[in-house]
Amino acid sequence: MLKSAFVLHPQLARDTILLGDLPLSRVLVVNDANYPWLMLVPRRADIVELIDLDEVERAQLMTEIALVGRALKDVSQCDKLNIAALGNIVPQLHVHIIARRKTDAAWPKPIWGVAPPVPVDAVDLDLFMKALKSKIWIAQ
Repeated sequence: MLKSAFVLHPQLARDTILLGDLPLSRVLVVNDANYPWLMLVPRRADIVELIDLDEVERAQLMTEIALVGRALKDVSQCDKLNIAALGNIVPQLHVHIIARRKTDAAWPKPIWGVAPPVPVDAVDLDLFMKALKSKIWIAQ
């Protein structure tokens, strides 16, 4: 039997900009200027839960979360990282890595539903993505 191919969920595709790929995950920038916000989506078909990944893939995902989290914290100079895999609306496994500042609209509460998304300025997005790519080792 043939395995299904990885396809990014349409909602994630609509809300994000591709930064690049790591060994397991697609790295996406969430198009919301309220928060420096990245997302990791393991490039595996039909994966919903962390437990759907095998042990090696789960370890790889944790390594990628740490790599991307460190880069985001360094680039954004945030006060705190929020890392979560919720999937209540989009079932495809995806991990949010959100840079939080004590001055952001939702601090200290969760960001969900606090402020409507604001599209990221193109110049700011380009600078943000270049800074991240240099720290995450994604080709420019």
